[in-house]
Amino acid sequence: MWVTELRCEAGHRFEGFFPSRESFEQQRQQGLVSCPTCGSDHVEAALNAPRLNLGAAAPQPATASAPADVPPPSLRELVARLKAGSEDQGRGFAKEARAIHEGRARQRPIHGQASGEEFLSLIGDGIAVLPLPAESELDPTH
Repeated sequence: MWVTELRCEAGHRFEGFFPSRESFEQQRQQGLVSCPTCGSDHVEAALNAPRLNLGAAAPQPATASAPADVPPPSLRELVARLKAGSEDQGRGFAKEARAIHEGRARQRPIHGQASGEEFLSLIGDGIAVLPLPAESELDPTH
């Protein structure tokens, strides 16, 4: 697992978790890595000093901070951004995610529906997926 601090063109800093540096570069070139604050996909790995664990107290993780004049996006906005930048697979999501992972389908961002069993199977097989709330769960009166 490669953990690094990332920075967008607007200067927002945030952490990224990737299987490897190569995986980060591949995802970044495909426009799959974006700033959680402003949505920019012009993201670079910030220069990091190596961290050695020599038995001392664990270092505290860096926290991302947004400028005071930029309100954080709502969960509804974040879900909308993710869906707008991906292809809807509907109930075929799990099958297509597996095909992409195995190299049988073109690599691209996708979204859709999966059962709990399908989701756990994908995770168990090392396929990186992220559950998103349903539209009905985003309704503030719900």
